[in-house]
Amino acid sequence: MLLDVTAFETKSEATTTLPPRRLPPGERLLREVRELAGPLVELIEHRESPWASITFSGARHAIVMRFSGSDAVSDGERLIALLPDHEFRLRGKLVADASVVRVDHELLPAPLMEVECEILLLDED
Repeated sequence: MLLDVTAFETKSEATTTLPPRRLPPGERLLREVRELAGPLVELIEHRESPWASITFSGARHAIVMRFSGSDAVSDGERLIALLPDHEFRLRGKLVADASVVRVDHELLPAPLMEVECEILLLDED
């Protein structure tokens, strides 16, 4: 009587998948802002600071982005127009305020725009 070893599973051959990594709220916010800003945006800086009032808690995010080239500058201008009224899809979070606080625009030697925005992200619970 011979034993059929192919009927048994060995641990080295078993395929295991890790659960998907859960992104923190700041990274999820950055992904949405980058999606809104377009493919030519360059993220320069992201700062996050805790924020709280008597009734709410959350974080204030400051994001600095650079748009280099005429197509990128057009994307930046579109971001400036859309950001304040954009409906963010962040589960468990609420965007209470999204505003553009600084815009630096240069034309020579090549079109360049730097945009700084601040977003107040509140916990929904």
